[in-house]
Amino acid sequence: MTKKLLLIDGNSIAFRAFYALYNANGFTSDSGLHTSAIYGFNRMLDKVLAEEEPTKVLVAFDAGKTTFRTAIFSDYKGDRLRTPQELLEQIPYIKELVEDRGIVSYELDNYEADDIIGTFVKLAEDAGDYQTTVITGDRDLTQLSSDTTTVKVTKKGVTELDTFTPEFVKEKLGILPTQIVDFKGLKGDTSDNYPGVTKVGNVTATKLIQQFGSIESIYDNIESVSGKKLKEHLIEDRDKAFNAKKLATINRNSPVGIGLDDIDFNNAKTEKLIKLYKELGFKSFLKNMNTAETKSDFEFNKINYTQLTADNINEINSFDELTIQIELDDENYHQAEMLGFSIGFKDKWFVSNDVDLLKLSPIKSKLEDITVKKNLFDVKKNYVCLHRLGIELKNVDFDMLLVSYLLDTNNNSNDVGTISKLHGYENIRTDDEVYGKGAKKIIDPNSEEFFEHLVHKTYSIDYLHDKMFTKLNDNDQAKLYWDIELPVALVLSKMEINGITVSETTLSEMGSKLQERLSEIEQTIYQEAGEEFNIGSPKQLGVILFDKLKLPVIKKTKTGYSTAVDVLEKLAPDAQIVQNVLEYRQISKLLSTYIDGLIKVINPNDHKIHTRYLQTLTQTGRLSSVDPNLQNIPIRSEDGRKIRKAFVPSDNNWVIFSSDYSQIELRVLASITGDENLQMAFKNGEDIHEATARRIFGLAKDEVVNGDYRRQAKAVNFGIVYGISDYGLSQNTGISRKQAKTFIDKYFAEYPGVKEYMDNIVKQAREYGYVETIANRRRYLPDINNRNFSKRSFAERTAMNTPIQGSAADIIKIAMIKVQEAIKDLDTKMLLQVHDELIFEVPEYELEQIKELIPKVMDSAVKLEVPLKVESNWGHSWYDAK
Repeated sequence: MTKKLLLIDGNSIAFRAFYALYNANGFTSDSGLHTSAIYGFNRMLDKVLAEEEPTKVLVAFDAGKTTFRTAIFSDYKGDRLRTPQELLEQIPYIKELVEDRGIVSYELDNYEADDIIGTFVKLAEDAGDYQTTVITGDRDLTQLSSDTTTVKVTKKGVTELDTFTPEFVKEKLGILPTQIVDFKGLKGDTSDNYPGVTKVGNVTATKLIQQFGSIESIYDNIESVSGKKLKEHLIEDRDKAFNAKKLATINRNSPVGIGLDDIDFNNAKTEKLIKLYKELGFKSFLKNMNTAETKSDFEFNKINYTQLTADNINEINSFDELTIQIELDDENYHQAEMLGFSIGFKDKWFVSNDVDLLKLSPIKSKLEDITVKKNLFDVKKNYVCLHRLGIELKNVDFDMLLVSYLLDTNNNSNDVGTISKLHGYENIRTDDEVYGKGAKKIIDPNSEEFFEHLVHKTYSIDYLHDKMFTKLNDNDQAKLYWDIELPVALVLSKMEINGITVSETTLSEMGSKLQERLSEIEQTIYQEAGEEFNIGSPKQLGVILFDKLKLPVIKKTKTGYSTAVDVLEKLAPDAQIVQNVLEYRQISKLLSTYIDGLIKVINPNDHKIHTRYLQTLTQTGRLSSVDPNLQNIPIRSEDGRKIRKAFVPSDNNWVIFSSDYSQIELRVLASITGDENLQMAFKNGEDIHEATARRIFGLAKDEVVNGDYRRQAKAVNFGIVYGISDYGLSQNTGISRKQAKTFIDKYFAEYPGVKEYMDNIVKQAREYGYVETIANRRRYLPDINNRNFSKRSFAERTAMNTPIQGSAADIIKIAMIKVQEAIKDLDTKMLLQVHDELIFEVPEYELEQIKELIPKVMDSAVKLEVPLKVESNWGHSWYDAK
């Protein structure tokens, strides 16, 4: 029976995936890791594993730049640009992905991945019962194709492949696979930077190989070569030709330390793979996995509890401190059904599936009693749920979720069981173990299993109270918890409960107008195309643009032509139909996501949208918004900005008021680095991007900075904050990598304090294993001393930018707390936080007071070495205020 062997060129496919999908503003995980190469690599694995159904698989990687080929020719691959850091940091995760998918990976010092693959091809051929498929982005490997070995080479991206059999090689190149090395010996290889014979190109090399068969035969019959000059070049460059052939020849006898018996394709390590997908934010891959599992049969120690009823409720009077856990059937606590609750302290626990009991005295009075400490998991969730029952939660002491998040932002689970186990309490099950993964919390709230799970959650919160607070104090983070995170959670609770009024009428009117425009554009596109077709179908659109209208093909996919945004933007200046298609897509997105999407989540009772803020998601401390995400309302197009017209005050005589920190991250950068030039620009009130442009481009102080210079300087300024590389900057600005590197080097020369800070913060991270913000928010960097260069480099980049981004997050949170305190006796309400912007609704009789009060409070929220600057605007809608 024929066995199937799959060999994958790891580095080559990773490179292809990275360059196919890289976007400087996208394809990053919550931790800031670039993920385009990992994502593309996994798509490739999905496709080839399904198609090939192999019994054995190996992914080969290069071990380093130095190989036996560099010993033969020192400049081998010497002119290649340094691999972008954005790609290097992904390689370890690709190797982890490969392992988690049950695949063996291998690398060998002094040899390339090609040699490992060539050796395994020979092992398979010698065994005699294998059909082998090689997946690569490098055509050099086509020399391996034979009757039993097929080489598939990426054409575009990583999933569209050319299949090289000996017949296809002969048809495409005019020579046999075994003659490819002779071809390269004559021609050389510019991509690998080694020369061949002078003046010999593709055509001449092919003719010589077809005539003589090999380089050796050419030189054995040199007098038979026609053409005086060609013969002279061949004789003069004899050593180069043979040298080039050696460099091109894949070593099929490399000293690999494993064999065919070691590379069986095993089942994926599901748990590890799920964890990796979650860490990387790969929701589509998670969705494709069958993550619904049977409930765990985990045995745990019983905890005595009593079912709470109206008859025994007065026993709650004995508590002078209490722990509470409310169980919901869904994570959106604004609308989720409350399945039940557990309440108690130390060794006395009550459980009930009747949440109305919470409304009764003595529970309600205890929850509202300012002298009774409350311990719980997720204060914001509990505050909102209790508010739904007419209860105002007061005097929260321990929020297990917040404390765990502060102790280590890498572990941001929202599950009581997971966090309990993380901090050493094992006598508990996770929600996934009880309810099944990916499932809504559907369980009989009358069952003993439900009550036991609920009481174990509550008990674990109480059990870990002292232990986790001790860790917090040891980390000098108690002030961060008490003065920032806990107060801001309560501020957010009130903001979420209040919500923001959204005019469904305005959205519907905008939707109607956009639908009319969409219909007009649709007809125009049909006229320009000469026929009707599905504009939303990339395949049909590709046929129209490239087959019928003969527009230049920029990129292909496995199903036809690419019509991705980046492709269409390149074609748009010279093709009106493409401009119209881009506008069609933009309007369609606005209609589906922002018009229809927002209308669906307007509460019919108060005509408001109540978003949820995620306080423990990001590792920098920044807030995120979900259900819906109000932090990503479009701002780049006028149509998108108009969506804000629907966000209005709850009273016609009120206004929407917006206060926005100006360039807060750059001001933090200036402050914590102590760079005199950067600080001077802010202290003098200069436009920081113009100031940077003058320094980078050597302009005089009074010289006008043109738009391109300022745009590039802005990209450098913000790129430095996010640890951008020369490659990333080149992609953002459209300049060359060499020019981008020059800009970055010039920036550090002009702002030497920034460079010194970055060097020092990396040293500090290596010493302590973490970095901190101005408020002692800590981010651990487990890979900062990793021997793996790529993982270490990503950790270093994270060390540089986390204190800046995290300190900016600290400042806006402190400002929110102080602003809420300043307006507590006014009718003005804080409605939204959108990154560095706070949005309020203000009655006109308080407007003059607010115009002075809010900027003053925000400006003075934190004392930096440079002034904070707040810009405020107001109007009858959020649009008018911006």
